[in-house]
Amino acid sequence: MIATALIVAALTLAVGLTVAALLRILPTVRLQLAGLALLAVLLPLGAVLASGWVMFHMGDDVKILAVTAASALTALVAALLLARSIADSIDRVRSASAEFARGNLVARAPEGGPAEVAELAASFNDMGEQLGRLFDTRRELVAWASHDLRTPLANMQAMLEALEDGLAEPAEYLPVLREQVRTLSLLVDDLFELARIDAGVLTLELRELPVAPVVTSSLRSVEAEARQRRVTLASEVEDDVTARFAPEKVERVLMNLLTNALRHTPADGVVAVRVVPRATAVTFAVEDTGEGIDAATRDRMFERFWRADRSRTTRGAGLGLAIARGLVEAHGGRIWAEDREGGGARICFTLQSS
Repeated sequence: MIATALIVAALTLAVGLTVAALLRILPTVRLQLAGLALLAVLLPLGAVLASGWVMFHMGDDVKILAVTAASALTALVAALLLARSIADSIDRVRSASAEFARGNLVARAPEGGPAEVAELAASFNDMGEQLGRLFDTRRELVAWASHDLRTPLANMQAMLEALEDGLAEPAEYLPVLREQVRTLSLLVDDLFELARIDAGVLTLELRELPVAPVVTSSLRSVEAEARQRRVTLASEVEDDVTARFAPEKVERVLMNLLTNALRHTPADGVVAVRVVPRATAVTFAVEDTGEGIDAATRDRMFERFWRADRSRTTRGAGLGLAIARGLVEAHGGRIWAEDREGGGARICFTLQSS
């Protein structure tokens, strides 16, 4: 009897492993789940039937086999129903993904079913939201870039035609043409910088350096504009504060933030740079005494080509804050905006320190 039991156990194990391996080649999850349900029920049932056939001399064999068969049938039905439910949940996610692949960017998967499938549907929906925003951003980028390229080109074309027709002297338009070329050059440089950031090919040589010289240089670069606008510049930074950064990139971040602050600060206002060292990072804050930041602006101000002034009369292409965010994140830091106590706005970013 013991030898027979060992043989039945060995055969059961061998058949179970073989069938489980074969189930992996079935083409769909539905078939794999159904096959697993059959295996989980029929294999023990087969072992019981084989044992019952060996022990057929016992009087209660038929009763034992009948109860075993009924239990196995119940388990099989329950397993098949469960497999169908799981497969249906997966099918709903698959259908939504197929719709999305066909270009229906609003297709979303129902977040029901087992926890794993619900998490998969939620992840798919999050991906759909992000891709939708990405497509919207790309459309806006093309529209704004076309506008910002077309305007100076149209101006240059008109001035060149006036010069060709003898309606103006070269000396009259040369300074304006030079300014238009500079505007186009800056826009192209900004677009190239964003392309490098998006492609992940921006390389930075990070060094442990004092931050005070970079702050001083940035303030000096906008001093003429601040004087013209009658805005006071200030800074609070200790000489011994250091961080790991690429100086030219951080100076560009500060320049973009300072230019933005000056643009939104009225005459007799103040724009200040404050640097606060912390345990593992250094926080930079560019503050102004302007009108502050509303919630809608705070959510979108770091998007490329977005301006709070929708009339687009504001100078610049609307790329400064987007580039600032990309450069800060390339340093391993983060950037955010908030209201300043007492009025005005504060844009902060962090750099790592040793």
